[in-house]
Amino acid sequence: MNRITRKLQEEQKLLSIYFTAGYPDLEDTVKIIVDLEKSGVDFIEIGLPFSDPLADGPTIQESSTKALKNGMTTSRLFEQLGGIRKKVEIPLIIMGYFNPILQFGVEEFCKKCKEAGIDGLIIPDLPVEVYNDQYKVLFEKYGLINIFLITPQTSDERIKFIDSVSNGFIYMVSSASVTGSTSGFGKDTRAYFKRIHDLDLQNPQIVGFGIKDEETFNQATQFARGAIIGSAFIKHLNQDGTGNIAGFIKNVKALT
Repeated sequence: MNRITRKLQEEQKLLSIYFTAGYPDLEDTVKIIVDLEKSGVDFIEIGLPFSDPLADGPTIQESSTKALKNGMTTSRLFEQLGGIRKKVEIPLIIMGYFNPILQFGVEEFCKKCKEAGIDGLIIPDLPVEVYNDQYKVLFEKYGLINIFLITPQTSDERIKFIDSVSNGFIYMVSSASVTGSTSGFGKDTRAYFKRIHDLDLQNPQIVGFGIKDEETFNQATQFARGAIIGSAFIKHLNQDGTGNIAGFIKNVKALT
């Protein structure tokens, strides 16, 4: 059974952390993964840095730029992840844009993911129709769950189609803006969370964008199975380095 599927069967609210591979320093990737698992995180999203990250806000864009300057590449990431399954058991997801995957070779990328023990992918610019028609069989061949994003503007009809194609969780973007730009959740966003919940989808939803602390984590998980923190964690790494990851996580999930 895929580790993502197994984790989703657990009852507690789930916390996923995103960080950019190769940031703050090139060789920090494995240390961050190990420390996040020790801190009680449920999923880890490893960001594959890209020079034109359309969905990312300034914080993650800056971390991607720094990681690229540090020398991070797709090949280097897979080198770093070699043997990672001897160190952690947590579900690992690579989040990145489709262009670097195409350049690397889609099947070769999937093969390397399987060899490294990657459980899933989040590719914001891969349309669900293209995935379903051209890549679903390939991804499944290598045991990879592909995770799709929805927003408040996504129609119920399209959400149900995404749900029918999915076999993990649905990444529920809390707003139509880029990452890191939201501060708390207003009435409209909370209504959106409830609207998606009431669709009774077969795949659970995990909320991303705008989660930064225990309050926003609890708001996001009132109607969803979990929440994703990206920009706030990158800011923590920028300010405090990799030395107090456990403290950051404790401030988010302390009472859940």
